[in-house]
Amino acid sequence: MTGRRRLIVTMGAGALAGSTIARPARASWQPSRPVQCIIGFAPGGGADQIARAICEDAGPLFTQPLVVTNRPGAGGSIAAQFVATQPPDGHTLFMAGGSETTSLPAFRDLPYDPKRSFRAIMRLMRQRLFIFTRTDSRFATLPDAIAAARARPGTVSYGTSGIGSIPHAAFLVLERQAQMEMLHSPYTGGAPSVQAVAARQIDLAAAHPEEFRGLADAGLIRVLAVASTERAPQYPDAPTLKELGYDAVIENMKGWVVPAGTPDEIVRALHDRFRQAMTGPAWRNFLERAGDTDGYLPGPEFQAAMDRLLDTVRVVARPG
Repeated sequence: MTGRRRLIVTMGAGALAGSTIARPARASWQPSRPVQCIIGFAPGGGADQIARAICEDAGPLFTQPLVVTNRPGAGGSIAAQFVATQPPDGHTLFMAGGSETTSLPAFRDLPYDPKRSFRAIMRLMRQRLFIFTRTDSRFATLPDAIAAARARPGTVSYGTSGIGSIPHAAFLVLERQAQMEMLHSPYTGGAPSVQAVAARQIDLAAAHPEEFRGLADAGLIRVLAVASTERAPQYPDAPTLKELGYDAVIENMKGWVVPAGTPDEIVRALHDRFRQAMTGPAWRNFLERAGDTDGYLPGPEFQAAMDRLLDTVRVVARPG
């Protein structure tokens, strides 16, 4: 399967017997065929890991398999466009809340409306965004990199998960506030940009902990800053961008949406099953490994949060 990777989560009797998650009432909606869980980024990235962890615990709650499928490219918009055109019958879910729904539409017009083409089911988590470099980099701190970019515009490179992605928006904010210019290298996901830093192909990257933690733990990656309101417990020495003098708070979100027009009964059934799955061992273990906390929001509040972030990024992407 070119450009795709799939994981099928089934619900056989053995899985049900070993599950610690109670099964919802049979009277609620159940799918009549496998449920496609679409991810807009490459395997191994943050969205991919989140989807696979929650689907592992949610699988036993469905009478049909959950099929996790990667459709990477164009900052997640290829996958988003595909899902927006699918029947609103509960058999196609999309991992949204990232660049495809909160930043990329601020940069250019897309064949779907991030505020109207989908119906939000729930938010699963918020993700801190970190800026990092190699341990042996010429830059010991982020101010070092900024100073170099000011002195020689375009000579300091950074990688992101694509043009218009949330990491891209974060660097654009930083460039404007710091009055300097860096060289952008877009990739198909967070994981490839992390590997590019490790391979000395670029100087900096911005990604989430689950995408770079292995390299950081191995001593190959040094975290320089975090784009949150507070420092992260797992990287307490990394200052916030606000501490460095830049008014930039940009965090990613991840959760499930379905095509607009999906009936209430289906939305409730999907919400309730995935909400139950958030108590499961695979999901809790993932949160512990990633160093993140439960970021649950119900569908309407999740949609409102995505809309607010999109409006904020529009100010950066299309000023004036």
